[in-house]
Amino acid sequence: MLELSTPVQYIKGVGPRIAEILATKGISTVDELLHYLPFRYEDRLNPRGIAELRAGEMATVIGEVRNSGLFRTRRMPIFQLTVGQGRARLRCLWFHGAYLQGKFTPGQMIALYGKVEQDRDGELQIVQPQFEILGHANDGANGAEKKASESLEIGRIVPIYESAGQGHLTSRWFRRIIRTALENLNPDLPEPIPAIVRSRLRLVSPREALWRVHWPEAGESFEDLQSSRTPAHIRLIFDELFFVELGLELKRRQQKAQTGIAFRLDGGVRAAIKKILPFHPTAAQKRVLQEIAADMEKPYPMRRLLQGDVGSGKTIVSFEAAIIAIENGYQVALMAPTEILAQQHYFSARRILENAGYKIVLLTGSLESDRKREIHRHIAQGNAQLVIGTHALLEEKVEFSKPGLVIVDEQHRFGVMQRLRLMKKSGDGQEGSRALLGTTGSHTPSQKGTRVHTAVAEPDVLVMTATPIPRTLALTLYGDLDLSVLDELPPGRTPIVTRRVADDRSPEVWEFVRKQVAAGHQVYVVYPVIEENEERELKAAIKMYRELSGHIFADFKVGLLHGRLDPDLKEQVMRMFQKGELHILVATTVIEVGVDVPNATVMVIEHAERFGLAQLHQLRGRIGRGAAKSYCVLMTGGKVSEEGERRLDAMVRTNDGFQIAELDLELRGPGEFFGTRQAGMPSFRVANLIRDRPLLEPARREAAAVVAGPNAEVSPEELRRALVHMRGRWQRTYGLVEVG
Repeated sequence: MLELSTPVQYIKGVGPRIAEILATKGISTVDELLHYLPFRYEDRLNPRGIAELRAGEMATVIGEVRNSGLFRTRRMPIFQLTVGQGRARLRCLWFHGAYLQGKFTPGQMIALYGKVEQDRDGELQIVQPQFEILGHANDGANGAEKKASESLEIGRIVPIYESAGQGHLTSRWFRRIIRTALENLNPDLPEPIPAIVRSRLRLVSPREALWRVHWPEAGESFEDLQSSRTPAHIRLIFDELFFVELGLELKRRQQKAQTGIAFRLDGGVRAAIKKILPFHPTAAQKRVLQEIAADMEKPYPMRRLLQGDVGSGKTIVSFEAAIIAIENGYQVALMAPTEILAQQHYFSARRILENAGYKIVLLTGSLESDRKREIHRHIAQGNAQLVIGTHALLEEKVEFSKPGLVIVDEQHRFGVMQRLRLMKKSGDGQEGSRALLGTTGSHTPSQKGTRVHTAVAEPDVLVMTATPIPRTLALTLYGDLDLSVLDELPPGRTPIVTRRVADDRSPEVWEFVRKQVAAGHQVYVVYPVIEENEERELKAAIKMYRELSGHIFADFKVGLLHGRLDPDLKEQVMRMFQKGELHILVATTVIEVGVDVPNATVMVIEHAERFGLAQLHQLRGRIGRGAAKSYCVLMTGGKVSEEGERRLDAMVRTNDGFQIAELDLELRGPGEFFGTRQAGMPSFRVANLIRDRPLLEPARREAAAVVAGPNAEVSPEELRRALVHMRGRWQRTYGLVEVG
């Protein structure tokens, strides 16, 4: 009798050698094999008569082998088989079919499944059909029918699996082995989901789900099978989502039990926040700041995700949060994924905060050693109140005197372990020389400025992203974080008009740019940098700058910005553009995030078909930041792929970042969209975060209710069983879901 935990090699027909191949597909146990689901199904019910067949249809045929043989062509050997039903005949062909010699003898009954085609002579044939030998014509019709009804290949809805081991383990092989495993599986499978949850969601049992997902019953909806919406699929999908949500709910509760810093939020702090605001905040910004401030007042660490579309004002909200920490006597770290973005935050912070007397430093990898040492000293001594940097903040030499708040920008660009390292970084234990998240001391509102050496007080963490993620997905991807959403653009913003033009119309585009500059506005012209050909592409951007500045716009001031410029020169170029001293900025994607120039009203993106959808949307977000009407021009060159067409059409159709994100998810899939390894997204075996979103919210709701037990609905034994199963599955299957 097999258990779910039984190593897969002990299934009859597997063994150690094949088990090694299966391990490359993540299959080591019976449980993992049974969760290797069909990626589609074929309807092989109702065998057809040969005379009824029509070209172009998929069909099942049961017939008698009449003759077979191998004939060779210049290109390949082809095996040909003729089957008959009375006087009707059907030809079957297998390319490279030498392996079938000797397989068939006249009089055999055979079941075939495949696509019916018409040859050059108008005769019907099936090329590369699935087949199964059912017996011999001498067995009689009843014998063949009985064999067909018992077949795994014919007369039923048949599961189709991805092959493994360079095709040696075929779909047919998986059907046989999975059937064997199911037939020998212990009938008493554990039921880890509490009865009340199963009842509310009408979930079938685990054993029934596994049988029916692999071997659907004849009456099952074929459409539901193909869309993974049968009761069997829903049970297995809900299992995965439920136990991930259960783990995240436990994590949230554990975080609430940790010692944090209870920041005070008095009149002085509020006055300091109002003093730095460059404009009247939107209702969304006020709401989000209230959520952040309320978290920061609590005695446990804040773990909050701030999500907002480009231009929604995340940066100013993060600076307001920083002031709360600084006014309480603590230091703030802001980590950005690139030097250019870190520099932009630094420029913005100096513009907004320096006049109020706050001390700000920038720490990046490209700084000279002497300058780095000087900044390290300022941080360790507590002189630097806001430390902005890149991965350089993770270096062992970086030690904070009194860290209170960590802000991580563009979270999706950081690996999960990098963020954990930033949050868990420990110091050398010396008084006055603590590392970023190793502050000793338990603080309450009445103990500000004192240290009690009884606990480790973890700083608050604010994670920011401009990648619009549907709420249900965000609650799973960042499930250990509370979510704040900036869903309102600052007043005075006008919708951006987006147009697509072929590059042979570039004279019209440059004439339009000329008119915009003549009207007093500024323009970005962006050229892609592709990693594989970065040198060549970078030179192309420089060449374009020379052409625009030397010929087409010789009477205007044109600047160049790319990632390989000296940091001081980058700062000089960006400041000149921000001050209006440059009319046109030719740039690479370094301006994708961070540059804020309200007077810039035109974004020309060359070879737009080569950019990802999210990147196009981010680039477009650099304009439309003032009251003047803004325009994004997508220039395309050469043939555009079908997927490229969909990206460009979406950009022209909508400015809504969440609609853009929906299509981007659809085009790229959740793994690539989120960067599974980077974001720490669970590695689901059955669930798909796009397809199965309707099940995410109930999974989250039910998980929260179960963790709140034991109670009248969930018994102590049910709670224990669920938690034991969750911990085992969490480590074995879902991988690192911990993101905070």
